[in-house]
Amino acid sequence: MSDDDAPRLYGDLADWFHLLTAPADYAAGAAHALHVFTEALGEPPATILELGSGGGNNASHMKGHATLTLTDRSPAMLTLSRAINPECEHIVGDMRTLRLGRTFDAVFAHDAISYLTTEDDLRAALGTAFLHLRPGGAAIIEPDHVRETYTDATEHGGHDGEPRDGRSLRYLQWRWDPDPADDWYLDDFAYLLREADGSIRAVQDRHRLGMFPQATWFRLLEEAGFAEARACGTGYEGEDVGAEGFLAVKGNIP
Repeated sequence: MSDDDAPRLYGDLADWFHLLTAPADYAAGAAHALHVFTEALGEPPATILELGSGGGNNASHMKGHATLTLTDRSPAMLTLSRAINPECEHIVGDMRTLRLGRTFDAVFAHDAISYLTTEDDLRAALGTAFLHLRPGGAAIIEPDHVRETYTDATEHGGHDGEPRDGRSLRYLQWRWDPDPADDWYLDDFAYLLREADGSIRAVQDRHRLGMFPQATWFRLLEEAGFAEARACGTGYEGEDVGAEGFLAVKGNIP
């Protein structure tokens, strides 16, 4: 995804992000990830690198349990995250090319990885996760959809801001797959943005997202060097977000 193709939600509309998807809505998923990490590592992770951390919604629940380093290719989203996670380290970087020169107990990539629409991009991102894990470390990858369970759908929602802010957002989301023979689908959003003065504007925003079979994920995780990988759920069962989760463990190198 080039900068020109990036959804407006991660650019000029970034300061509306928490009214589209609120940090409070991520508690169950964050708790699930911490539980899976703890089971895989045999103890709670002390350090976590998040790839594609966005507005910091997951981190707002994880930061009380581990030291987090948050990375995202969108400076606007990291600015939003710093407002709710000032104690976390924030670094601008693309999950395909990020190289920090240090390792972590755990690497977490939530639905931001869905914006990778080719196997080459996925291969690069999974390589980044592998390189940033200590021996015996674990990664959780949570794409929104895999080919086997994908369906077209429409959703709606939104949130009101704090009274002192006075802003509100409502959205209509239309998920559809123009060509089931390829590896991507579209999420078209219509946002209604209400300002503090009561004025409302409508904005359209297109998100192009990858969708791969489970077998592709397992193959690419193996190619990246992980010793084992399995499906692990997401904590959002019954909800149309983070629909698939994969746990991958890095082998203990002698």
